[in-house]
Amino acid sequence: MRALIVDDEPLARRELKRMLADFAWIEVVGEAANIDEAQKRIEELSPELVFLDIKMPGGSGFDLLERLEQVPQVIFTTAYDQHAVKAFEVNALDYLLKPIEPERLAAAIARARRRVDEPSQPRSSEPALDQLFVRDGPRCWFVPLADVSLLTADGNYVRLLWGTRQPLLGRPLTAIEQRLDPKQFFRANRKQIFNLAFVERVELGIGGRLHVQLRGGPEVEISRRQARLFRQQTTV
Repeated sequence: MRALIVDDEPLARRELKRMLADFAWIEVVGEAANIDEAQKRIEELSPELVFLDIKMPGGSGFDLLERLEQVPQVIFTTAYDQHAVKAFEVNALDYLLKPIEPERLAAAIARARRRVDEPSQPRSSEPALDQLFVRDGPRCWFVPLADVSLLTADGNYVRLLWGTRQPLLGRPLTAIEQRLDPKQFFRANRKQIFNLAFVERVELGIGGRLHVQLRGGPEVEISRRQARLFRQQTTV
């Protein structure tokens, strides 16, 4: 498993690298001391796992994640008080409080290994997105795309329907669509893309349109043009 260490403290990077040497399946492919350097390293090296400090000069670990097209698996390494960290702990892979305990590190790496080993479905030459990092006001989430039922364009942003939450992602819908798995997501109209796994029923509408009722969510209208494609791809 290829890993990158991002921390502004050289001693912290050195100590974590020393601890990771005990795990034969972890290959530390690089280090970074700030988010600009980290973004460059991630784009160049494509690590599967990033050990990421939260508070750094020039920008936080959350700022870095918002910049990334493809978000790798992340284990936060932070000196934050545990109660402060809990505010961000929604579907995160893991948080390690400094000084890092060997037992907690081993458990986090085991969790990361299981997640990375899960099969992914590729789209063309690039892997399909499997998660998004979203910061909406004071809240932060790693959102598994398999759990997102609907993506709706909101100007140059995207509103995700994720369970009962509807966080706003700071990217246009067209940019996200290019990295979605076409076997999992379908563009219904100019503004909406839905998850096929959440389709509860499909009804015929006016003028050749279709109406899709999403499980636990709203009804989505498929445009006449997209309805033809939908029929070709499904049994409707």
